[in-house]
Amino acid sequence: MTASDDAEPAPAPQELSDRDRALLALERRSWAGPGAKERAIREELGISPVRYYQLLNALIEDERALREDPVTVNRLRRLRAARRERR
Repeated sequence: MTASDDAEPAPAPQELSDRDRALLALERRSWAGPGAKERAIREELGISPVRYYQLLNALIEDERALREDPVTVNRLRRLRAARRERR
């Protein structure tokens, strides 16, 4: 048995990773005050808010994410499109 045999299997191509699911779950929540979301990103995901938004922007282009959580992904796509139109 090699070390790679002990590794957790990679998700099938049609499935999201646990991290991707965690990103969507965090994005579904509502936030009470300023800084609460950024704090949750650091504490729950262990990444910086900048990295979180980089990952999230890539994730909302993924059709697997759309199948997993269409309400959240479509909301995020609409928000992004609205921001682009304002520029």
